[in-house]
Amino acid sequence: MLVPLTRQTFEQIIPLIATAPQYSYYWGKFPEFLRRLLISVVAVVVVLLLGLFLGEGFDPLRFLLVIITGLYWFWSPVYWASRRNLEVRRYKYSGFWQGRVLDVFVTEELIGTEENVNNRGELVIVENRERCLNLEVGDETGFTTLLQVPLRRTHKGIVAGQIAQMVVMSNQPDLSRIAKSSDIYIPRLNIWVSDYPYLQHDVFNQVSRKLTQAEEDDYPAKRVVKTRRRRR
Repeated sequence: MLVPLTRQTFEQIIPLIATAPQYSYYWGKFPEFLRRLLISVVAVVVVLLLGLFLGEGFDPLRFLLVIITGLYWFWSPVYWASRRNLEVRRYKYSGFWQGRVLDVFVTEELIGTEENVNNRGELVIVENRERCLNLEVGDETGFTTLLQVPLRRTHKGIVAGQIAQMVVMSNQPDLSRIAKSSDIYIPRLNIWVSDYPYLQHDVFNQVSRKLTQAEEDDYPAKRVVKTRRRRR
């Protein structure tokens, strides 16, 4: 099932300004926080040094720049999440998609390398790997897509055949060519499969209930029409 969404609904599902889950995603772990804090400190020092060279005429702007750069560690997650949302919102058309899980498998992916010295003083390269869930979904039209995300405990119950829902985006009015897809929702388990949480879950669930109910209400009518045609 693929149902076009209005622009208004699409912008409600994927907001322009970062949501709390999106902010949390870019907040990251403690090392990411320390990196942002270091950037803030260095930026403040640079602004203060510029103030010494440029004199008193720079004071009003220096005060503003010190506040902005000093709080970089706090507001930068909002900036990066909002920028990512904007990239998706640039697609002209969108639709609510419902299909099924076709395949589920786990792989180990290389996420980085580190150089360490062993007991004999030799330089060795250590590979950092992460277990990832690979989720392939598709529908009766032949459309398929594969989403790879870090493996979580909540993914344990996902099996082939379960209903899967998401938002798809395109620059074609008839959505004939899908350019981007969102995180995937599994209604039976009430879980989301995603790396970055593009969608506002409460708004998406409202749209999902409305469209799936409309599809169910319309199904008996379609079946009656087919039966009448056969009797003729």
